Amino acid sequence: MGVTFDIAPGGALHGTLQVPGDKSISHRAVMLGALAEGVTEVAGFLEGADSLATLAAFEAMGITVEHPGPGRLRVHGRGLDGLRPPAAPLDLGNSGTSMRLLAGLLAGQRFDSTLVGDPSLSRRPMRRVTAPLAQMGARIDSTAAGTAPLRIHGGQPLHAIDYALPVASAQVKSALLLAGLYASGTTRVTEPAPTRDHTERMLSALGARVERDGARVAVHGRPSLRGTALTVPGDISSAAFFLVGASIAPGSDLRLPGVGVNPTRTGVIDILRAMGADIELDRPRTEGGEPVADLRVRARPLHGIDIPAALVPLAIDEFPVLFVAAACASGTTTLRGAAELRVKESDRIGVMAAGLATLGIDARATDDGMVIHGGALGGGRVDSHGDHRVAMAFAIAALRAGGPVTVADCANVDTSFPGFAASAAACGLRITAS
Repeated sequence: MGVTFDIAPGGALHGTLQVPGDKSISHRAVMLGALAEGVTEVAGFLEGADSLATLAAFEAMGITVEHPGPGRLRVHGRGLDGLRPPAAPLDLGNSGTSMRLLAGLLAGQRFDSTLVGDPSLSRRPMRRVTAPLAQMGARIDSTAAGTAPLRIHGGQPLHAIDYALPVASAQVKSALLLAGLYASGTTRVTEPAPTRDHTERMLSALGARVERDGARVAVHGRPSLRGTALTVPGDISSAAFFLVGASIAPGSDLRLPGVGVNPTRTGVIDILRAMGADIELDRPRTEGGEPVADLRVRARPLHGIDIPAALVPLAIDEFPVLFVAAACASGTTTLRGAAELRVKESDRIGVMAAGLATLGIDARATDDGMVIHGGALGGGRVDSHGDHRVAMAFAIAALRAGGPVTVADCANVDTSFPGFAASAAACGLRITAS
C-alpha cells in the first residue's frame, strides 16, 4: 500500500545528519502559542503530517499563522478565550497527541467541537483522557468503545481535580493540564513514573504558574500566557533510528547535531548504553527551555539486557527500533511493562515480533513486552501496518540483514520524519522509496 521501502543489505552510517524538529514540542508550540497573548515565534517546527494537523486545527479555529521560512512559524495568539468555533469537525489524521491534548484544551471552550481522525486513530483508546476530564466537569461523547469521534460540549464550567494517573502517559497528563488552564483552582496530576515534561516547560516559558513536587505537577487556572520565542530541538525519537543504526553497522561513525536530550526522553540512550553502545553527548546546552546536545555514535557490539522498568516510559516511542538493536545483540533482551505499545499507531509488540520472525529472529511477544534472542537477520518482506516507527525500524534492520529487506505501507513515515529515505541514504543506508 502506498510507499514501499526497498533496502539493500549492509553498509555503514557516516557523516552528519540533522534530524527533524521534535514532534511533541512542535504540537505544543502551536497549541500554547495560540492560547497566549501576542506573537509566538517558532523555529525548528516539524513540517510533518501530525504537527501540520495540529496547525490546521488551530487555523480552523481562527488563529493566524505566518510561515516566514522552512520550519519557522509566527503564531498570532488570541489568549485563553480567543479561539473561534470551527465550521467543521477537526480532522487530526493519524495524530494521537493532537486528539488527546485537544480534548483537554477544547473541554474549556465556550463552543462545541468534534475531533475526528483516520481509521488508525479512530481505533485508539480515548477513555483514558475523557474519563478524568469528565471528573473536571467536561462533557465529551465518544463511541461505545471509547474511541473517536469525540464530540466536546462547550460552555461547561471546569473545576480542578487532584488526579493520580493509573498508567504513565504524557498525553493524558498534558490533556489534564491544558484543561486545568480553564478550571477554577489548581489542577494536580501525579505520575506513577516520569513522562515527557514538554507541556510543563512550555507553559512555564509562556508565563503560567506550574509547580512540581516529586511525582506531582500542578497548574493554576486562568493564567495570563504571553507569546515568546521558542526553538524546537531535533527529535530524539527520530534520532533513535540512527543511534541504533550506527551502533549495529560495523564501521559506522555518525553525528546528530542539536538533538533534544530532555531527561524525560533519553531512555533510548540509557538503554542503548546499557547494551554497550558508544554514544557521546557533546556541547550540552539549553535552547528554548529544553536541554539540547550534539550526539555522536560509533559502532560497537551490543549485548542483550533486561530493560529496567524505570526506563520504559522514558523510551516508549523508541521501542520499535530498540527491538532491532536487541535482534542484533548477543544474548537475550527482555522488555516488560510496556502494554501501551499494543495501542499505538499499530500493535507495536505484535507487529514487530511478526516482522522480526520474518527476518529470522526468535522474538516472542508477551502481553506487555517481548523476549528477543539476538541472532542473524535475514532478508524478507515485512509489513509496517501503516506505522511510521515500525517502517523506519525495519529499514534500519537492513544494515545487518543477510539479504534485501522490503518494507510495505510506509506512507505514514512523513508524519514524523519527512524525507527519511533521502536523509538515511545520504548517510549510508542503501534505501530507495517507491
